[in-house]
Amino acid sequence: MSGATQTGAPAFGGEFFARYGIYLFLALLIAGGGLISPSFVSAGNINNMLVQLAPLGIVVIGQAFVIISRGLDLSVASVMATAAVMTSLYTSDNSSAPLIVASALAVALATGLVNGLLVTKRNVSPFLATLATAIMLQGIRFWLTSGAPSGNIPPLFKQIGAGSLGGVPISLVIFLVIAVVFWVVLHRSAYGRALYIVGGNPIAGRLVGLSSDRVIIVAYMISSTLAATAGLILAGFAGVVDNFVGRGFELDSIVAAVIGGVALSGGRGGIAGAVVGAAILIAIFNLVLLIGAPVQFQIIIKGAVIVLAAAFYVKKSKS
Repeated sequence: MSGATQTGAPAFGGEFFARYGIYLFLALLIAGGGLISPSFVSAGNINNMLVQLAPLGIVVIGQAFVIISRGLDLSVASVMATAAVMTSLYTSDNSSAPLIVASALAVALATGLVNGLLVTKRNVSPFLATLATAIMLQGIRFWLTSGAPSGNIPPLFKQIGAGSLGGVPISLVIFLVIAVVFWVVLHRSAYGRALYIVGGNPIAGRLVGLSSDRVIIVAYMISSTLAATAGLILAGFAGVVDNFVGRGFELDSIVAAVIGGVALSGGRGGIAGAVVGAAILIAIFNLVLLIGAPVQFQIIIKGAVIVLAAAFYVKKSKS
């Protein structure tokens, strides 16, 4: 009896930390950050981190869908920038807001469709396919703006990006609504179940009659649509537009998803973990700046996380 307890305890402990370790780490990070720098847990700084979390969290949700499908989306930052540029292409009053949103979403859906078709129908690697569309979108932005976007952003987007309701950032509310909706899609819908099957074992997916190509294409379209949404929010927060809004979000979203337990090998992970991974990344970056460490240290952290995560999943797949 005692032997069973001894052999069962580690397994239970390992299962507990595998499931809840990410949340424990976030709590310890916040507590430790408060001890290192009291201003880290101040109301103003927490609000600042929540505002930063909203666009990254939205992109991470879409990236999680693609990674679960065994893919990767390097075009999200370019989609964000393209959506942001569109806020300055029309009139500067709120009457143009519906047209801006419609245009941004149309470009995003087209980008996701192209990414998905390249990956599924032409067997292009996700890395090359999404990198190619990112470069194409950059060229389109430079052509539309002659390399220097001009014009004012409609006040509505500034209100959404930087405004608040009862002290709660509007962008955070939008992010939470999106997180809940796509949690339901991933964890409670037929599409979500199909995505896990296709990502975990594409052959098994075909054997049970799933249209693997369609499932993967939809994942890329979700990723691009959410990236465009985040781009509009980020443009409103900044109040100005340039051709590189969202720069670095392609890497940040992948790192955050991996931190949150979304397996690079596909078929495993969830929305809650991915969102917590984004929160951890934002908290680390914020703490790095508060303690006066060089900004370049953030890049070192990203690289270290990718190496550690890759090593962890390789070890896990062999065990």
